[in-house]
Amino acid sequence: MNARPPILEAKAPAQNRDVASAPVGLSNPVVQQGTHGVNSTLLDTGKPLFDRVCQECSALTTRAYSTSFSLGIRLLAPELRGPIHAVYGFVRFADEIVDTFHDYNKADLFDRFKADTYRAIEERISLNPILNSFQWAFHAYDMDIAHVDKFLESMERDLDQTAYDRDGYDDYIVGSAEVVGLMCLSVFVEGNQAQYNALLPHARSLGAAFQKINFLRDIRADWAGLGRTYFPGLDLDGFDRDAKRTIEAEIKADFDHAYKGIVRLPKTARLGVYVAYIYYMRLFRKIQRLPHSRIMEDRIRIPNRQKAALLVGSYVRHQFNLL
Repeated sequence: MNARPPILEAKAPAQNRDVASAPVGLSNPVVQQGTHGVNSTLLDTGKPLFDRVCQECSALTTRAYSTSFSLGIRLLAPELRGPIHAVYGFVRFADEIVDTFHDYNKADLFDRFKADTYRAIEERISLNPILNSFQWAFHAYDMDIAHVDKFLESMERDLDQTAYDRDGYDDYIVGSAEVVGLMCLSVFVEGNQAQYNALLPHARSLGAAFQKINFLRDIRADWAGLGRTYFPGLDLDGFDRDAKRTIEAEIKADFDHAYKGIVRLPKTARLGVYVAYIYYMRLFRKIQRLPHSRIMEDRIRIPNRQKAALLVGSYVRHQFNLL
C-alpha cells in the first residue's frame, strides 16, 4: 500500500467539544440561557428550532443523494446519525458545486461556499442550513480545522485539474476522502482521543478505498462528462486488463487495512460502518469480475434487493460477534 501523504497541520487549534452548542435532541440536554435570561431549550422557536430544521435538511440531502450511505447511517446509534448527516451534507454540497453545476460560475459558487464555511465555523451559525448543521458537528465533536482545509483544497482542484501524477493523486485522495473519514471518526469515538489515534490510519484507508472504487466505477462518466481522470498517468485509450488489475490491487490493500479498524470501532458505530464497507466490497467484487471494457461502457451498481440482503447478513454477523 502506498505511503499516505501527511495531512497539513491545523491553521488554528480545534475547538473543545461543546455539547451545549448542539441542537436540541442531538446531545445531552443543556440549559442554555440567552442574553435576556430565557431558557432557550424550552422554546419551539429561535435557534433550537432552526437547528432542528437544519439537521433535517442534512438528513434529507443524504437520503436524496445516497441510498447506500443512508442505509449505513440508519444503523448507527441514534445520537450519531445527526452529526454524520451533517458531515455528508457538507461534503456533498461542495462536490455538487464542482461536478454538476455546469450552467453556473462554479468558481464563484465555490469561493462563496468556502468563505461561508469558515464564517459558519467561526460564528457558530449560518443561514445556509447545511453549513449550520456542519458547524455544529464540527464544534460538538472537536473536529480538526486542518481536515476542513484539506477537503476544500481537493474540491477546488476539481474546478480545473483534469489529470494527476502519483503524488497529486495521493494528495487528492487525502483531501477528498481520507479527511472525511477522519471527520466521521471524530463522531464515532465521541471524544475518546486514544481510540481516535488508534483508529486514524484505518479510517484513512476506508475513505481511500471508497473513493477509489467511486473513481473506477465512474471512470467513463468522469472522462466523457468532465474530461477528467484521477488515476495517475492513466491514458483512457490504454485502459486495459493490467491497468484495471493494478488499480484493484491497491483498493484491496486499502480494504484489508480498513477492516482491521472497523472491527475495533465502538459498538454504537460498528454496524453502520460495516454495512457501508460490505456494500462497497460487494461493488468492488462485481467490478473485479467484469472485463475492463465493460467498466468503460456501464456504471456498475448493486440492485436494491441485494442491498437489503447485505443488510440482513451484516446485522446477523454483527449481533453474533462474527465480524
